[in-house]
Amino acid sequence: MKSHATPERIARFLNDCRTIAVVGLSPKPHRASFDVSRYMQAAGYRIIPVNPNATEVLGEKAYATLQEAAQHEKIDLVNCFRNSEDIPPIVDEAIAIGARAVWMQLGVAHAQAAATAEAAGLLVVQDHCLKIDHRVLLSSGLLDPRARPERPLP
Repeated sequence: MKSHATPERIARFLNDCRTIAVVGLSPKPHRASFDVSRYMQAAGYRIIPVNPNATEVLGEKAYATLQEAAQHEKIDLVNCFRNSEDIPPIVDEAIAIGARAVWMQLGVAHAQAAATAEAAGLLVVQDHCLKIDHRVLLSSGLLDPRARPERPLP
């Protein structure tokens, strides 16, 4: 199945949606999930950590599951830092909580889960780094550098 996640569609989404749940966000600063999330937070996005082994990451309360996080926050994008085989239940949860997109980081892809998410109307990006794509879209002029989050950061 051909993805509908064109650079223009991703840019429109990132200009509009400001809350990102990061599944597998590590509290360890040397991990990629921490670096990407810190960058996106600095760019004005609200980061919601989803990690059953953490209580707080980047100054935000961590939740054990997406379902638990969605009881407290409206989640636009689910960013996945998990192994490819772990993606189907994450996609199912993303659909159940009403997320608008699923992003699978570099090296993470699952064709059937992506098809399920797209069939449910979610924007899907696989095997891409959110930080890299954000920088590329920003430098290309597709992202509004003045865009601010819907609510102030803590």
